[in-house]
Amino acid sequence: MRMNIKITYIISNINKSLAFEWIAQCLDKNKYQLQFILLNNSETELEKFLLKNNLYVKRINYNNKVDLIKAFFKITFELIKNRPDIVHAHLFEASFIGLLVAKILGIKQRIYTRHHSTLNHVYFPHAVKYDKFINWCSTHIIAISENVKNILIEKENVDDKKVVVIHHGFKIEEFQNISNERILHIKNKYKITDKDYPIIGVISRYVHWKGIQYIIPAFEKLLVEYPNAKLILANAQHGDNKDEIKKLLKKIPQKNYIEIPFENDVPALYKIFNVFVHVPIDNHSEAFGQVYIEALLAGIPCIFTLSGVANEFIIDKYNALVVPYKNSESIYESIKIILSDNSLVLRLRENGNKTAQNFNLEKMIHQLENLYQIRKNNMKRA
Repeated sequence: MRMNIKITYIISNINKSLAFEWIAQCLDKNKYQLQFILLNNSETELEKFLLKNNLYVKRINYNNKVDLIKAFFKITFELIKNRPDIVHAHLFEASFIGLLVAKILGIKQRIYTRHHSTLNHVYFPHAVKYDKFINWCSTHIIAISENVKNILIEKENVDDKKVVVIHHGFKIEEFQNISNERILHIKNKYKITDKDYPIIGVISRYVHWKGIQYIIPAFEKLLVEYPNAKLILANAQHGDNKDEIKKLLKKIPQKNYIEIPFENDVPALYKIFNVFVHVPIDNHSEAFGQVYIEALLAGIPCIFTLSGVANEFIIDKYNALVVPYKNSESIYESIKIILSDNSLVLRLRENGNKTAQNFNLEKMIHQLENLYQIRKNNMKRA
């Protein structure tokens, strides 16, 4: 009997993802055979990486909901051809189509990683029924934080036995061992000079609940005392709050801010920040918040609101400065405190790094393999 477990990952609308690259590299090749189905409208950085590492990849061209039926049949063909033991789906289209197909085909272990929190409950109530449908199609649901677990159980009535919390894991060294050449490349790429001080970093899509609309007025006020300050808005993509953010940016001289739609070398980008700010507007909108961990691992003093995974480990003045929700004045004051207190910066860096290391990749891989072993144990009993 074949004991090597075949796992098909189905992922939609992802260009670059360190997390999936790490999983592809680090899952035990002696135990698991990985296959990837990617729903994208063109070749992506993730696809290039997987092919370079000799993994099976099938891209199914997907632009919008018009392609749902076509994608359904193509995924069906792939799963019949590859006969996986486990299907593990990520993000909406991949989960909606992939888990339905897997259920119809009788694949016994159907795992769904829930990457969003209360988004649909707050902004798209009509879409909650699709979340519940995906929950129903799944045999196991990975909640990426306690916040997500609570939403699944309390708001969507998922059986708690079906839910397992597995935090995102990070390759610690990738955010710490950054060469001076890489940092210099980032500075040259975005024309950052020694006169640009302080550099305030934000990595967030232009969506309302991320709270960027409260960072920009704080930065505008900071310019009075630091006229050479620079605000870097990375991952500056289209979003529901783009118009408001663009309107707020008009109040700031163009020389004082940079919008970066995509940067491949994010670890090096963190290293040019003097302060990092991430301020979602409530305690539940963020499902996890990878930037909480990444910025701390990079050793950047941070200003946060408590949302997503930050609720579980961020302590004010210990590993970050915590500000109230929707409060530009507090963001401004906290930036000033960090810029003026070197002993505080050292403490935040040391404690931030120490606590963020709990979210290491090895721990996540171990927890994933424990979940996948359910299939192996069932095979043995058979």
